[in-house]
Amino acid sequence: MKPTLEIPVKRLHEQAKLPHRGSPQAAGWDLHAAQPARLKPGARELVGTGLAVALPLGYEMQIRPRSGLAIKHGISVLNSPGTIDADYRGEIKIILINHGSEDFVVEVGDRIAQAIVAKHEVARYEWVEELTDSERGAGGFGHTGIRGE
Repeated sequence: MKPTLEIPVKRLHEQAKLPHRGSPQAAGWDLHAAQPARLKPGARELVGTGLAVALPLGYEMQIRPRSGLAIKHGISVLNSPGTIDADYRGEIKIILINHGSEDFVVEVGDRIAQAIVAKHEVARYEWVEELTDSERGAGGFGHTGIRGE
């Protein structure tokens, strides 16, 4: 599949690696650690990727956990999905958390998260006196039932 979007990437650390996909149809781009870290059970750590990007206007980069780290080690991205805005030019850093029962060591070059580049709309909010009706109405948490009940 031919890329439809080019994203300029600045290397901030010598150890930084370009994001890459695990397969040609993968939506997520693996992000690598540019620094080592050790996460004790229950701990969180900010891990740098050594990358800065210039996203086009109207796009964001969503930072998400890697499923393999989650199932094998209990490692996740704490603020998932994290958002990198189009006007941010600083280093992409990942907030990792260890939900596992053992220390987890991050080595330089390890794949620690994945990035999804997505379009978004710019919205305008305005005060109104009434909202249009919908079938759901104001039904909230659990309103639609459990198991289709």
